Amino acid sequence: MPIAVPRQQSVRTNRRIRFPQVRVIGSDGSQLGIMATRDALKLAEEQGLDLVEISPEARPPVCRILDHGKHLYEESKNARKAKKRQQSSQLKEMRFRPKIDEHDIRFKTERLREFLLEGHKVRAYVEFRGREMTHTEFGYRILERIKAQLAEVGQPEPSVRMEGRHMSLIINPKRTTAKPKPEAIPAGRTESVLAVPVSESGATDTVAVGVPSGQPVPDEGSAQPA
Repeated sequence: MPIAVPRQQSVRTNRRIRFPQVRVIGSDGSQLGIMATRDALKLAEEQGLDLVEISPEARPPVCRILDHGKHLYEESKNARKAKKRQQSSQLKEMRFRPKIDEHDIRFKTERLREFLLEGHKVRAYVEFRGREMTHTEFGYRILERIKAQLAEVGQPEPSVRMEGRHMSLIINPKRTTAKPKPEAIPAGRTESVLAVPVSESGATDTVAVGVPSGQPVPDEGSAQPA
């Protein structure tokens, strides 16, 4: 569990703590009560740790015995991870024109597919100019085509939006579903391969079946009628 240490330019530690008494929390999180600062510092030094002031506004201040250098490192590492998670998912945009050619629409749609597979939200929009605003149905057809082609990897928002001269569609990445695990073979059985007939013409197919361990695999011609 992360330790709450005030975010200041300078956190008071060890002999920089000026109060004569402090409330102490042990390195294992136990409450050690109020004691003289010199005694708390001695206790921390005996454990090879630091006495860190974590709640300077309290009276007496609350201090904790911990490895201050290690704590600063972990706090910095957690901050970097949080920043990375925040930046990992971004809104990616792709512009289309009402009279876009087939090659361009395929290329841009595939680029949107890549963004979705990377976990990004995407915004596809059609930009209209001049008299193109009288034929917004062209933009609607383009966005509907994009929606259909990305249905396997994206979840579109309910409706296409018209904002000024832009007609846009937002698509969210789909969460990947876990592949089902193969059915386990019961204890005492081994998986064997048999060629069994699958049609009246005598054609055979290879299938895997469970055969009790230690028993021979029956020949194709030795099968008993039902």
